[in-house]
Amino acid sequence: MPSPLGEVPTSLTTTGHRWMAPGLKALARGTRSMANWDEDVVTMAVEAGRSALACTEGMRPGRLTLASTTLPFADRLNSSVVGAALGLAPEAAATDAAGSLRAGSSALLRVLQDRSQSSELVIASERRVPTPASAAELTYGDGAAAMLVGWGNPLAVALSTATETWDFVDHYRESGHGGEGGWEERWVRDEGFLKLVPPVVRRALAAAGIDADAVDRFVMPSALQRVDQAVAKEAGIRPEAVTDSLFEQCGNTGAAHALLMLARELADAPAGRRIVLVQFGNGCDVLVLETTGLRAPAVSSSWLAAGRVDSSYLKYLSFTGQIKLEWGMRAEMDNKSALSAAWRGHETVNAFMAGKCSRCGTVQFPSSRVCVNPGCAAVDAQAPHRLSGESARILSYTSDWLSYKPCPPFLFGHVRFESGARVLMEFADCEEEELAVGAPLRMLFRIKDTDPLRGFRRYFWKATVLRDQKEE
Repeated sequence: MPSPLGEVPTSLTTTGHRWMAPGLKALARGTRSMANWDEDVVTMAVEAGRSALACTEGMRPGRLTLASTTLPFADRLNSSVVGAALGLAPEAAATDAAGSLRAGSSALLRVLQDRSQSSELVIASERRVPTPASAAELTYGDGAAAMLVGWGNPLAVALSTATETWDFVDHYRESGHGGEGGWEERWVRDEGFLKLVPPVVRRALAAAGIDADAVDRFVMPSALQRVDQAVAKEAGIRPEAVTDSLFEQCGNTGAAHALLMLARELADAPAGRRIVLVQFGNGCDVLVLETTGLRAPAVSSSWLAAGRVDSSYLKYLSFTGQIKLEWGMRAEMDNKSALSAAWRGHETVNAFMAGKCSRCGTVQFPSSRVCVNPGCAAVDAQAPHRLSGESARILSYTSDWLSYKPCPPFLFGHVRFESGARVLMEFADCEEEELAVGAPLRMLFRIKDTDPLRGFRRYFWKATVLRDQKEE
């Protein structure tokens, strides 16, 4: 599932630079998903992974792959943070995948070709930062999607796969830079998509024993207009089988988009639907799948409309770090992280692990050697207790305009969990007027703060208001 802060109408973006690039108005269609200031590839991957695991009835994957071209850390295992937040066992192998827009599809293809009995969670997540007043700024979106591959009762089964790799450069982005370069669209379409992709599609269909006209859904994200129709026609696939790209609902989410489109197709597909998934990028991946008719109860098309419309282009530029605002003296602080302390409290922070007294049942956060219940005060009787998936409600709340936050005001308050634990928490993805005593909450894994001098970011859990639930 995607994990957007909200939806940005592209017409508002073009208003900001109409004076120098009026031609971009032609791209001003639909909305684009925009990550909040405290979201990145890791936090969106956690949200997508939680959604996927909610459909599995307790199944825990033995492996995890996080695919992205915009991983926040170059020399830190990003997937290890995701695995810890999802509560995966330390024995679960974790891998980062990058390098091209095929990072997500190639990870999924590799797992489907693996005949071992181990299950794997494949998550593709992307937060690209395009240059202001570029065509990419009008078309890119932030989002993530997750697929759990394993044994049991699947939503779909793989009939065949095919892949080819070429050093065909249709676009490129230098490491550490947001802007990208590319070449003329007609050349990319004619020499890339139309010549290189159809043979791989035909090879995959032949391996699956399926005629091209028997394909029910053709799923291929492409930034070039109508190239998906052209590729399908060249491969012999019916034009009505070509699916909506979702670009006007959430934008182009890069390496995550193929899995995002596939998730939409699998959400409510009847049995026997034959899906061809294609991802182009320095080569081509093709997956041929057939649905079983099972439904994923936690997956719904409503996640594409779960955000809120935001009308501030200046806020977008601030969130992406492309404009520096004067935040005053309260923003002048050194946020150096003590890595030793972070390791000592890694379960408390990443897994949101509290302690539950084995004698009186009191749940407390953070856990300590002594039970906080004055009638118990047992020593060394704490058992691990996760709070991240537990329902909670607001006990008190405060709106602070004096403390520094990249998106003021700083909203925080006391939260009471269903187990009885009480925690002082920050609120995210909600407005001041939405806070009320007793309002139901859901936990989110987010960036707590960043160290701009050293490029380090710290994560923790925050609470958000459940708008579709009324107070009991």
